[in-house]
Amino acid sequence: ARHPETATRLDNGEVFLSRLPTPHGNHFHVGHKVVMSKDASGLANRAVWTVLERKGLIKASFPLAVTVTPDGQVYDSGIADQILHGSDH
Repeated sequence: ARHPETATRLDNGEVFLSRLPTPHGNHFHVGHKVVMSKDASGLANRAVWTVLERKGLIKASFPLAVTVTPDGQVYDSGIADQILHGSDH
């Protein structure tokens, strides 16, 4: 939600992501980190987006884009250290 080419910060504090990461091979990049595709199956799952929207963490434009609310931006899933890995390219 910090990359200006795909993220737009709105006046109300939300961040609109116009494009989500696309896996290549078995992973995709999030900034300088790598996420394994198997750990992010929810990106393509409408039910996951619905739950996140119900919790007030996102406003979904499934499957193309998403608006991350201020609550969503600070939400700690508790698993970042398990799914975000250093990148070698």
